[in-house]
Amino acid sequence: MRKLRVVVVAATFSGLPSTVHAVLTGRDPLAATRAAGTLLPGRRQNALAGLAVHLAVSTLWTAVLATVDRRHRLGVRGGAVAGGLIAALDLEVLGRGHPAIRALPRWPQWLDHVAFGAIVGALLPRG
Repeated sequence: MRKLRVVVVAATFSGLPSTVHAVLTGRDPLAATRAAGTLLPGRRQNALAGLAVHLAVSTLWTAVLATVDRRHRLGVRGGAVAGGLIAALDLEVLGRGHPAIRALPRWPQWLDHVAFGAIVGALLPRG
């Protein structure tokens, strides 16, 4: 149950950098959520599909980070570094083939990933 709380908190609050950036620059604050929906086969930019993908991906990465954390305590700093590595894979390798993801402003998306890792690193239970 603790890991579910970690997923929910990290998935919810890690999107703040890109959401704040979108609001401040007059962009659509749900663009990243809709873009995530395009990762599902046959899906268009749909916020509900994007939310489902975001939660699934957040759950996957939380499980990966929890596995790493059992051997090497991540903490906030290690989690942030891990979030940067996840961003490189998610955005620059896997996301390259998805136009809606490529169209998102890069640095706010990177900050979202770094924030995700930092939050997960901070919240994973010790031991």
